[in-house]
Amino acid sequence: MLVTFHSRAYADITLFGDIAQTLLRMMGHSGSVPGALLAEDIPAARARLQAALATQQAAAAAKRQEPSEDETEEDEEKEARPPLGVRALPLLELLEASARKGCDVMWD
Repeated sequence: MLVTFHSRAYADITLFGDIAQTLLRMMGHSGSVPGALLAEDIPAARARLQAALATQQAAAAAKRQEPSEDETEEDEEKEARPPLGVRALPLLELLEASARKGCDVMWD
């Protein structure tokens, strides 16, 4: 499944469904698709998303510093994927532009 975010203030952003739902939950939303954020709710949602991403990044950095003897190929493959913070950048930019211009954000 793909989820596309729409705003009059920014180009459409399309993310894989599992990534999009994770980011929506980090924003404090239920993660349901379709959905929307009103313009006045965007700054708070963006702040929650940034805080959750920072927490996750700190936890990932701490985990990398503690090498485990039980590392599997799956763990190595997971590390090769782009971090969630990188995947969230276009959505963060969309949210920032939408908040600046007072536009709602919708996704389907």
